[in-house]
Amino acid sequence: MKILLVQETDWLERYPHTQHHLMERLSLKGHSIKVIDYAFDWKKDEDEKIFQSKQEFHNVKKIYGGAVVDVIRPSALRISVLEYPYLMFSHNCEIKKQIKEFKPDIIIGFGILNAYVASGLAKKYNIPFIYYWIDALDTLIPEKTFQTLGRIIEQKTINNSRKYFVTNEKLKDHIIALGAEEDKIDIFSSGIDFNVFNDKIDGSAIRKKYGIKDNEIVLFFMGWIYHFSGLKEIAEELGKEKESGKYSNIKLLVVGEGDAYPDLQKLRDQYHLEDQLFLTGRQPYEKIPEYIASSDICILPAYTDEPTMKDIVPIKILEYMAMGKPVITTKLPGLIKEFGNDNGIIYANSPEETMITAQDILSKVNCHEYGVKARTFVEKYDWISISNQFEQTLKI
Repeated sequence: MKILLVQETDWLERYPHTQHHLMERLSLKGHSIKVIDYAFDWKKDEDEKIFQSKQEFHNVKKIYGGAVVDVIRPSALRISVLEYPYLMFSHNCEIKKQIKEFKPDIIIGFGILNAYVASGLAKKYNIPFIYYWIDALDTLIPEKTFQTLGRIIEQKTINNSRKYFVTNEKLKDHIIALGAEEDKIDIFSSGIDFNVFNDKIDGSAIRKKYGIKDNEIVLFFMGWIYHFSGLKEIAEELGKEKESGKYSNIKLLVVGEGDAYPDLQKLRDQYHLEDQLFLTGRQPYEKIPEYIASSDICILPAYTDEPTMKDIVPIKILEYMAMGKPVITTKLPGLIKEFGNDNGIIYANSPEETMITAQDILSKVNCHEYGVKARTFVEKYDWISISNQFEQTLKI
């Protein structure tokens, strides 16, 4: 089978997501995969670049040895009023080219603009188009005024789609509200490679690297650091209680980068948290399991009123749980619906309550007990069975 996938994020640099796992696993089964992505290689310096030529990357592998994915990045223009119209133009040209030359059997869309373009062309040329949702896409649009327009475009793409795939029940509700037909929706949760993420990995070298003692508790977060991630509030709480010693045995280990990363650096310096707040920046994918293993509790303290977070189940939650780690998260509807209660997930009312909740867990029960429940619950989220089911469903 020849599969053409379109998305509006960077396939090469992005931390492996659902689509990376599925496409690489399908390539190992002999399917031909091409990806059209979007990323502007732009550096803010005196020679600001406003135009990027088309780029091609062949035989890309992010996760699995032997996987082969070709990535095509159409030309891009970085001028505010023209960036999105030009994206639609350049991606339209490239998708047409791939339909003519690659002759895909199916097209899968993960974005908004290029998914809309691809769905229209798929309908024109009678190629099945699947709209795949791992996020509530319109909520990710930075410009709030454009979010309504984003939803209108999504609705048009939904009308052009043969089927819809979502990663959880809350996203299913979300796209039904946008007009998707329920009987055309399939749920494919994100999965776990248990050869990579498991509770047998030793994280002691990471703890030693940052000078963390065996009797100290590590709270761990990884991923893109948004302003709504709740990490600034936790850092602030650590800082305000620095002198009192209330959280003296708790360390916060953050792996990743993002919008709020500079703010975390400032808070670390302001409150002299060099011995409690460890900001590692981006780390190689193959090192992530070791970092998770070094922790005692993993956290997702995001704002509960942030639309971007309400309906999703981030893949990192599954990875935390697969490694036998209890997870403290705020009361996000998607997570509550997916995991329920007493499955290794502990819910806090707000980012600020994460620290109190962690101390409460530590005083009442061993973290290991929660970790065992978490690991047991996610054993059904195996990439092998999910990708096999996904492959069969593509034959529409």
